[in-house]
Amino acid sequence: MHYADSLSEALYSADSVRAMDRYLIDQQGIDGFELMQAAARAAFRQLRKHWPAPGPMLVLCGAGNNGGDGYLIAANAHRLAIPVECVAVSPSEKLTGDALKAFRVARAEGVPVKEFADLSEGELAANLIKAGIVVDALLGTGVSGAPREPFASVIRAVNDAGVPVLAVDLPSGLDASTGAAAGEVVRAALTVTFIGAKVGLYTGAGPAVCGRVVFEPLVTEQQFHGCPGQPVARLKVWAECRDWFPERPLNAHKGRFGHVLVVAGDRGFGGAGIMAAEAASRAGAGLISLATRPEHVSAALVRCPNVMTHGLIHGSELVPLLQRADVVVCGPGIGKSAWGQQMLQQVVESGKPRVLDADALNLMATRAAIPMSKHVLTPHPGEAARLLGLTVAEIEADRLVAAREIQRIWGGVVLLKGAGTVIATGSGEPFIIAGGNPGMATGGMGDVLSGIIGAFMGQLPEASLATVAAAAAHLAAADKAVEELGYMGLLPTDVIAGLPQVLKKTGVKSLWNDRQER
Repeated sequence: MHYADSLSEALYSADSVRAMDRYLIDQQGIDGFELMQAAARAAFRQLRKHWPAPGPMLVLCGAGNNGGDGYLIAANAHRLAIPVECVAVSPSEKLTGDALKAFRVARAEGVPVKEFADLSEGELAANLIKAGIVVDALLGTGVSGAPREPFASVIRAVNDAGVPVLAVDLPSGLDASTGAAAGEVVRAALTVTFIGAKVGLYTGAGPAVCGRVVFEPLVTEQQFHGCPGQPVARLKVWAECRDWFPERPLNAHKGRFGHVLVVAGDRGFGGAGIMAAEAASRAGAGLISLATRPEHVSAALVRCPNVMTHGLIHGSELVPLLQRADVVVCGPGIGKSAWGQQMLQQVVESGKPRVLDADALNLMATRAAIPMSKHVLTPHPGEAARLLGLTVAEIEADRLVAAREIQRIWGGVVLLKGAGTVIATGSGEPFIIAGGNPGMATGGMGDVLSGIIGAFMGQLPEASLATVAAAAAHLAAADKAVEELGYMGLLPTDVIAGLPQVLKKTGVKSLWNDRQER
């Protein structure tokens, strides 16, 4: 997913956006049809910006306000002599209110409108294939669950045609509040969303089907003053998080930036601990120690000679290392054997701030939940399902609810991995982190993330800030890496290598030479 410059940090549910829409109409006195016209102009403006010579346009219209937007977009195109026609997937005779007004405007402008009921399957496919751009104005925020017929068949035909799609407000079939796609969903190249940015565009299936997202508020900030609609999440990007790090003074030393202890790597999984330790190094930690199986020590020293590596056989050997650490990362590759259980037990009993990942979470899922405040939990959907006793499908059906529920039961900060990373802190709205790419779908990426979180916990005053910043940096480094390498074959170590490039603006403000007289 690509994110436009006009991103809104506040993310809203479908209910919140509807409340905002009603507030603008009922309390601010803005005519509903004027809002529809503004939405259509904004969407058409973005269409022309992204496709300056769009070619023939095919606008697929539903029955509600989303369909009305579509008819008005078609009218705007017709005024500029862009070839355009509409398909009324919902019969035009059933239109009411502002959608009916929009239909009449389009017809008055001379826009051809075909009734879907009059088209054969082959005729619809032919119309789609010859289109230069398809505008999806089928289903809006008022629809949840799997699209019914004929919408499901139309969505399949749109996706099969392979024509660029502009989605009006959100891709049809996507749940605006959760990002879930219970059935067919339009795969858009560009989504223009209005009034309030919908949380479902940024998590779950949203990043895979929305393409580039552009937020158009349609009204001024002053007109929203007193609006009852409240955000349900906050969107964060690395460019904002970068400013959370204080400048490093010229007399900085390693003791000021945290000592991270990585406890990881049972037999057969030594690379997990090595990657977490290397990521902590690249993320600016002052000191890094690695506690792992003795047979992994040589490999760790070759790969990361700066890391103080210790081979441990029993959990009791971990105690002195824990005493010296500021932050502990535990879980990558520790397994579920007695060795891993001993290590986790010592980490928890130490009371040190900690990041718990991978098998540490799987071991926790077998124990009674004891809410604690000093940990960051980083489950992927499978681990989250085990923590909550649910299925992965149930986790993905509402990722925000899942993250909040894990946080409620286990305490601390919870980072739910997956497209549209969700972070629940127990205070305020959850965060969704922008960025990432398909190249990250490979083993070891989570180990890298846990190392970055540990490093940032040693440099920022709050675990919640460290987790948000680490997730954002992780995604930004991965996006940086694919610029050169592409998605296929991207490795966790490529992301580690990209971290300094992403972090470089958090370094020393003035180099020593800049202080000399010239």
